[in-house]
Amino acid sequence: MPDGDSRLRYVCESCQTIHYQNPNIVAGVLPTWGSQVLLCRRAIEPRRGFWTLPAGFMENGETLDQAARRETVEEACAQVGSMNLYQLFDLPHINQVHVFFRAELADLDFAVGVESLEVRLFEEHEIPWGELAFRTVTRTLECYYRDRIGQHYPIGHEYLPPMNVSPTT
Repeated sequence: MPDGDSRLRYVCESCQTIHYQNPNIVAGVLPTWGSQVLLCRRAIEPRRGFWTLPAGFMENGETLDQAARRETVEEACAQVGSMNLYQLFDLPHINQVHVFFRAELADLDFAVGVESLEVRLFEEHEIPWGELAFRTVTRTLECYYRDRIGQHYPIGHEYLPPMNVSPTT
């Protein structure tokens, strides 16, 4: 443990440089067009073939806004207008924080991106709930449809614990 620190850290024995390991941030967008939501079917692992909101890991030098917009272009070839912070999820068991913005699509000019198999707009009753890739996507959509009733979209913040996994026999 480095002097003055309260956590065990990797420290280079020759130069004493501390190598910090910090959580990764996933930034995404809940893109809407009227009453519809844009989802992407993943072309990459993890969860290839499952539906998701456009989202991915932030890159160094990016703001949250820039990362979310970049992911929306990469996955759906789509542009969005002004974005509003919407949902934050703490996932300490995988050392991640997921952040989703709510934004209206700038237009209907979207297409399959390099990381997607399919991209399309869904009405609420069409959402493939059993085929969503990640719990944070499911929760973001659940919150959106709940909040949409009253047209009030407060910023949500949730801790998502690990899912119970049955041991294999």
